[in-house]
Amino acid sequence: MAYPTIDGPYGLRPVNLIGGQVFAGATRQRRIYSSSASSIGFGDPVKFDSNGCIVVCTETTAAPTTGFAGVFMGCTFVSSVTGQPTFSQAWIANTSVASNTNIIAYVCEDPDQLFQVCGVSGTTVVSTTSGFTYTDIGLNVSMVANTLNTTTKDSRYAVDIASGATTQTLPLRVIDVVPDTAFTYSGTIYYPEIIVKFNAAYVVQATGVVTGGHAYNNPVGL
Repeated sequence: MAYPTIDGPYGLRPVNLIGGQVFAGATRQRRIYSSSASSIGFGDPVKFDSNGCIVVCTETTAAPTTGFAGVFMGCTFVSSVTGQPTFSQAWIANTSVASNTNIIAYVCEDPDQLFQVCGVSGTTVVSTTSGFTYTDIGLNVSMVANTLNTTTKDSRYAVDIASGATTQTLPLRVIDVVPDTAFTYSGTIYYPEIIVKFNAAYVVQATGVVTGGHAYNNPVGL
């Protein structure tokens, strides 16, 4: 049987929740600061800034200190050119918006949310000779922070296929593999896609400070 192939990373796609709970598409509205210099693609992980707004998460081998805010699912704003509401799959940095209006982002924020994500062997390279295996389930992995696809406005975030470890500081936990795109190479079955969740917050032993995880589960304030 021929399985579909993955031509590149696509960010974090919400699937269901832990325990088999249904994902009903719920999001929370968050603001993007009007002078934000970073673009955010559909499927990019995001965090809070000091203004209480969201920005793209650039951390790869650890979660943001105060935790993830969730995953970006699009935004709306009033264009300064047309004066009309604009709905966009991505927020493009330095987009001109009407004065005294807000940029509203839609964020998939449930701490129990599971995401499907693609593994890469380089920045955006999906390996045809390696990938995840069943032994990676339960391990933690690092992210690869690629810039968004400016044509589709989708995220190109991925996970590093060689990063699986028990290291508590890594930002994502491997929950399962995706069998639909599995392939066999030299007698080994590899899975280019996996199911992940945000890793739990942890305590830095030397300081007693809680760090990482999801912002809702992290007692450290902004």
